[in-house]
Amino acid sequence: MVRTDSRPDAPPSRPLAGAEGEKLFQRFPARPRPTTWPETAMSRETILHRFQGPTPILPGTDSTQATRLVGTRLMLQWLETFPGDTWQQRWLASPAATELSRWYTYVQEYARTLDRNPTAAYIQAGMHVLICADAIRPDLKWLVVNSSRFLRPAIQQTRDAEGFARLEAIGCPAGSDARAASEALRAIAQIMVAFGGTVRDITVGDCLTLLQAGAERHSADTRSPRLAYAWLRELGQFPPDAPATLLSLAHRSGQVSPEQLVDRYQLKCKPIRDLIVDYLTERQAGLDYSSLKHLSSVLAGLFWADIEKHHPEADSLRLSPEVSTAWKARLATKTVRRKQPDGTTAWVTEPRATAPAVKLMVRAFYLDIAHWALDEPERWGPWTAPVPITEDECSLKKLEQRQKSRSDQRTRERLPVLPTLVRVAERRLKEAKTRLDALNVAPLGATFTVLGETFTVPKKTARLDGRPVIAWDAQGNRREFGTEEKRAFWTWATIEILRHTGIRIEELREIGHHSIISYRVPDTGHVIPLLQIAPSKTDQERLLLVSPELADVLSAVISRVRSKDGTVPLIYSYDAHERSWNPPMPLLYQWNVSGENRRISEHTIRDALHETLAASGLTDASGRPLGFEPHDFRRIFITDAILNGLPPHIAQVTAGHSNINTTMGYAAIYPKDAIEAHQAFIARRRAVRPPDEYRAVTPEEWDEFLGHFARRKLALGDCGRAYGTDCVHEHACVRCPVLIVSPDERARLVEIRDNLAERIAEAEREGWLGEIEGLSTSRAAAEEKIAQLDARQQRRDSPVFMGIPKFEQLVARASDA
Repeated sequence: MVRTDSRPDAPPSRPLAGAEGEKLFQRFPARPRPTTWPETAMSRETILHRFQGPTPILPGTDSTQATRLVGTRLMLQWLETFPGDTWQQRWLASPAATELSRWYTYVQEYARTLDRNPTAAYIQAGMHVLICADAIRPDLKWLVVNSSRFLRPAIQQTRDAEGFARLEAIGCPAGSDARAASEALRAIAQIMVAFGGTVRDITVGDCLTLLQAGAERHSADTRSPRLAYAWLRELGQFPPDAPATLLSLAHRSGQVSPEQLVDRYQLKCKPIRDLIVDYLTERQAGLDYSSLKHLSSVLAGLFWADIEKHHPEADSLRLSPEVSTAWKARLATKTVRRKQPDGTTAWVTEPRATAPAVKLMVRAFYLDIAHWALDEPERWGPWTAPVPITEDECSLKKLEQRQKSRSDQRTRERLPVLPTLVRVAERRLKEAKTRLDALNVAPLGATFTVLGETFTVPKKTARLDGRPVIAWDAQGNRREFGTEEKRAFWTWATIEILRHTGIRIEELREIGHHSIISYRVPDTGHVIPLLQIAPSKTDQERLLLVSPELADVLSAVISRVRSKDGTVPLIYSYDAHERSWNPPMPLLYQWNVSGENRRISEHTIRDALHETLAASGLTDASGRPLGFEPHDFRRIFITDAILNGLPPHIAQVTAGHSNINTTMGYAAIYPKDAIEAHQAFIARRRAVRPPDEYRAVTPEEWDEFLGHFARRKLALGDCGRAYGTDCVHEHACVRCPVLIVSPDERARLVEIRDNLAERIAEAEREGWLGEIEGLSTSRAAAEEKIAQLDARQQRRDSPVFMGIPKFEQLVARASDA
């Protein structure tokens, strides 16, 4: 008969923080922990005989066995002083079951009554024997605090050697990290100790309980449960609906209902609380989750919770002028924690920049209720009230103007220094790769010098392949060259992709292998590389033309993340805005951390970018370090494109903006009269546009579209101007910045440069001064393009780019339609 622990004083199991953790505990409960089973019901003599017999449960040296025997006898004597029919019941009745840190002191106190004074080592050895004999099963909290490196080998030998061998056969998700693999196996052994059974009996709930026990002790104790879960999931013993990963489970809430969103603010007036919940439920169908959450924080937090705090008697939306005026005054400022010049932090009061937007949402709340009351008077009519906010009070014009001014100033400061940032990122990547290569060939315990620095390799390593992971510099600082090279690579890739595409950071992290498309023109067979950007802010996908430089970067990224079979691993990603999991996708922005393939976080990208900025030494006008955010590259891309002749409406499509005014807001240093003239032109054109333009495309028009790409073929390569636009550089192709020179035409370009040099020499002999200036400009442009071709070829031939496939080899799919 198996009985479970039903003590009334047993502490309840507190679920992991966050709604998602609570839901998982409800779907995947842990196995019940019994208080009796055959091994725990054995007599004292039987346990000692199993330990002392010809085949002991734990082999060891004579001295080790003697220590274990003394400790086992003392533990059994001590447990017999507590009530219970089994050793487990006596253990649960003892104070040591709930004492996590110094539990053995209770046994030492008992031993002193017998005129004995054993050390903690004897008692711990005896407890180790009882655990391995399955006579006692401590809970996971106790096992996490009293973790032992001897536990896993003993459990593997005494409980389920076949199960552990099966795990080791499929390989640990941690790859070459032997320490991580050992910690994951120890976590599996702890679950087997606490719940009994073998490896095959472990459930999702068991892993969740271990993760909870580690999180309650220390956040760092959650790595081994996550690795153990990933290992067991890879073994295939969990159901298909099991969570993909336990990463950051304690911090994820998932999507919660409007009631839960409002109840976070603990509103005291229940009628108003129910009204806000009803309003959010009505708006929920037309909003994404992030917008719904923000709306709840405004209405329940910034609005009504503040009203209740300062006016507890308020129970209606009909606010007096005094109440509404006081709320607006409080809303105008906020108290935040800021770092002071001396390094300390202090609470300071500063203006709230979003106050007009908050007022606008509260005003919309009042107006929506009044409007809905016309259709459902019994539901919304009792809550209609005068709007306490006028239209002028929530005007966003000044806020948008200030934001536009700040954005333009940031762009003006950062656009000229972008080439410097690019060079620093490339240099840091080359240096990090050089240090890592030097470390990989250095023997253990040796000293080596690279790039003028001296490092010492440790004598031991935790990697399975025997190669070192870290090194110590001359000052004794620990350096992880693998991590440094990894961060340097992704910083370089991020800067290159953002500056060549102008995409948002959330779109950058959503780029997958399937996003790279090879489009072949049916008539000419010309291949056009395209990058598909997944819908993000405007829920509209778009296609971007891949330049040769961008193709090189994408090739390097794909070569880095590909697995041994040549495919990009499928990973699960969490949408922090929608609070939901995405299906597994071959995302390019992924790396292996602690044995799991994860998507690179936005926080990591920003930190790596700041490290490169610090190394560049760039400063702003005030002399302080210059800051770069991922969105700055987007503003620079749009500004640079428009300054180089790209029509604003084409830039709007490229950037994925739903309104051209948004694009104009991003473009800094662009003449105001040009913007106004272009907008007037668009307005006039729309006014006279015939209705027959809104029709299906004819075959002739489609042929004209395809023929456009054929007409862009030039002697030196291809013209990169936008579709449907004329040449704005008067067909001066050698000088044109949008000319994409083919590497095969380098000889022709060299011939043109030499011819220009001969013509300049002739003009100088003949005194044709007017010709010299134009010919010199063309020659400089030709030399610049030759240098670009040589630099591109040098990058491809360099060790950094060795093995990187061509674009035709890295595309995930091709399209002829």
